[in-house]
Amino acid sequence: MKKSIYVFSKGSLKRKDNTICFESSSDRKYIPVEDVKEIFVFGEVDINKKLLEFLSQKEILLHYFNYHDYYMGTFYPREHLNSGHVILQQARHYLDHDKRMLIASKIVDGAFKNIIQVINYCHNRGKNVIDEKNSIIELHKKVNNCSDNSQLMGIEGNAREYYYRAFDKIIDNPNLKFEKRTKRPPRNALNSLISFGNSLLYTIVLSEIYKTHLDPILGFLHTTNFRRFSLNLDIAEIFKPIIIDRMIFKLLSKNMITRKDFDVNIDSVLIKNKGREIIIKELDNRLNTTIKVRELNKNVSYRYLIRLELYKIEKHLLEEKEYKAYVSKW
Repeated sequence: MKKSIYVFSKGSLKRKDNTICFESSSDRKYIPVEDVKEIFVFGEVDINKKLLEFLSQKEILLHYFNYHDYYMGTFYPREHLNSGHVILQQARHYLDHDKRMLIASKIVDGAFKNIIQVINYCHNRGKNVIDEKNSIIELHKKVNNCSDNSQLMGIEGNAREYYYRAFDKIIDNPNLKFEKRTKRPPRNALNSLISFGNSLLYTIVLSEIYKTHLDPILGFLHTTNFRRFSLNLDIAEIFKPIIIDRMIFKLLSKNMITRKDFDVNIDSVLIKNKGREIIIKELDNRLNTTIKVRELNKNVSYRYLIRLELYKIEKHLLEEKEYKAYVSKW
């Protein structure tokens, strides 16, 4: 099975015959290209044209992150599955207000339901989050009454504020207080975990889009403007609660990540390399975990669930079946 490769050290990535070679000041590591599906670069890493040509030939995506673990961009190889007909339908649905709003509202509906499912999961395990749950449910009722995307985004943003307020109750760790959501850079450890996890999920969804006929530039909830990609941001909204947030709660409740795994600076809190390695290992475990999908009557991994979501979008665009977002059953 192909793997995701994560690079934290300073060095250079090169093509060496039919392998990828990472060279640092103290080490040289060869990675058989047949084993690689994507590369995540967090360290100061040099690359060259020869490597990019090789990655494009092998259909491997290269994701770059900055010092604060914020997603910078992706080397997105030449699309090999592009369909002019699908992209044309994707553009038509984006440009038609009603068609776009239908998909966007379904995405937000799925995000809401998965947030509520996570809140229910925690409530059933003794966490006092009923007030936050009720506030989110009231906001959820307004989703289908929105007239444009800004209203949808606003309602979802308000819901996430209530949701994040529940984090301190769920985690119940005075050394890891959430307080409020802060980004670019994150101001405390919990915000750093959320930002890191979300950035990874955005790129994972992007990698799955590459394996479909869809164009990642054209989203429906997030406006397609000067940003490179937006469809991955849309789909990630559905899966953040059940993949990233549930993972964070597990890491902290089992003390797999503790205060010592963070570097505290004047204006930011960053995750140390050891902490990032623990998170990545747990995320890979989560993505490879299989669950039963009733509609298919078979078990699929969480990662493949993301691709199925994209296939559902594609079927909706082709008017084969109306889109309905995935909602976790547990």
